[in-house]
Amino acid sequence: MNRRDFLTGLGSTAISLPLILDGFTTSVYANSPLLDKVAELATLQDRILVLIQLSGGNDGINTLIPLDQLPTYYAIRRAVAIPENRIVKLTDTIGLHPSFAPIKSLFDDGKLVIVQGVSYPMVNQSHFRSTDIWFTASDAEQYLSSGWLGRFVNYEAPTYPVGYPNETRPDPLAIEIGGAMSLTLQGHKHAMGITIRDLSAFEQLVSGQAASGGSVAQRTGKAGNRIDFIREVQAQSQKYSARIRSIAEQGKNLAAYPTKGNNPLADQLRIVARLISGGLQTRIYVVNLGGFDTHWSQTDIHDTTTGIHADLLRYLAEGIRVFQQDLALLKLEHRVVGMTISEFGRRPATTSNGTDHGTAGPMFLFGAPVRGGILGKNPSLTDLLPDGNLTMQYDFRQLYTSILAQWFHATPQHLDSVMLKSFQQLPILQTATVRASEHTHSSPLMTLRNYPNPCSHETTIEYFLPRASTVKLSLTDTQGREIYPIFYGHQQQGMQSLRFDVSSLASGVYFYALRTEYGFVSAQISIVR
Repeated sequence: MNRRDFLTGLGSTAISLPLILDGFTTSVYANSPLLDKVAELATLQDRILVLIQLSGGNDGINTLIPLDQLPTYYAIRRAVAIPENRIVKLTDTIGLHPSFAPIKSLFDDGKLVIVQGVSYPMVNQSHFRSTDIWFTASDAEQYLSSGWLGRFVNYEAPTYPVGYPNETRPDPLAIEIGGAMSLTLQGHKHAMGITIRDLSAFEQLVSGQAASGGSVAQRTGKAGNRIDFIREVQAQSQKYSARIRSIAEQGKNLAAYPTKGNNPLADQLRIVARLISGGLQTRIYVVNLGGFDTHWSQTDIHDTTTGIHADLLRYLAEGIRVFQQDLALLKLEHRVVGMTISEFGRRPATTSNGTDHGTAGPMFLFGAPVRGGILGKNPSLTDLLPDGNLTMQYDFRQLYTSILAQWFHATPQHLDSVMLKSFQQLPILQTATVRASEHTHSSPLMTLRNYPNPCSHETTIEYFLPRASTVKLSLTDTQGREIYPIFYGHQQQGMQSLRFDVSSLASGVYFYALRTEYGFVSAQISIVR
């Protein structure tokens, strides 16, 4: 049995090493790769994605209440509808569940993007199958054994695990907190991250206590070969474990998180912020909030503003808000973008005091670099699919593609390898900031944005220069190659502004870059006509 067959047959949970962090057990998998970033994208290494999985299928209609359809809302959702006087107004057409209200401050600050009606064609309403589809970014009738983030890593680190960890690549690419390693981090051959969870049952196995006095293989034949392999895995994993322990000791939290145990999502995000502040080079974190399968008891029968769903929305809103506060206090919010996913939404009509499996639902992207605002419109509660479900506005893979291209600056070849087909990008990043080339915490930061965005004929580009420099501003392709010059010249320190005529450009998403003597930043323009 070779390594791959052994891992496949035994499962990734069998090769883990425990480490306690804030009450969680960190299990470091042998097949956890590190980011092998190419030199030309070195300035993007600081960028981090936090993926929040809302397991069970979140009820988007009670999360974002359609104020423009209240009569229909109350007619079809009598059992779970939120009283009008308890709805928290977000915009003229969207209201928030009162438990979700803490998210409003992020929206008001332009740090939250709401994407309405996210789904995929031919939705599968099985939890297991639909979750696999979201994790692998497959079509409904396509079965894949690798996840979209796992393939993202495979493209950049095709030789793993040979030579890992090493002095220049000491950290794993991905960390999953609060559950078993999910399919989203599975690569073509190996799982691509570490998981933080309780694996005490494996402590004795991987401790090597049964292997004293020479190779186990010499005493137990084929079974010994497998145990020797586990011991080899353990030795490699200990290097990751020691590194994470060291980073966790250096890291800190500055925001006032809820008391441990009172908010399961905040407990996980606290660890993420701590590891980021400690200097861990991991760029992808996956956390999980379960319990959204609310067929019944979604609300209390005497008060629809309370119940299971209300608690979950409070965990979500408070967790994201305090995490964002922590990043701001740590001066790290320019480095992090977060995104929620859920395998499907819930149906418009109710069943008793709950909701059944549905189709489309909202996604939320948050962080200082996001564009802020709303994509799409309230789902119609009357123009439904034949089975009574909501219609789709955006394919979830458009969001994946947008994150990879706009945040991680994946090349077209990289996108083809990860997403397997092309998806139209959405304008989700308003400002993209990158540290200057020296890569120190004291490096000056440039900022870059344009407004309006989307635009049709003209947009204003604004950017801040920390010090005087020769400036080159140009339209680029996704690989950063100049395709159209916008400005070239010397400018003084401070905020700069210029108008850019886009009337000659076709509709679509474009990238533009600001290059100076001490670094560069890039962002995107969405042209819509």
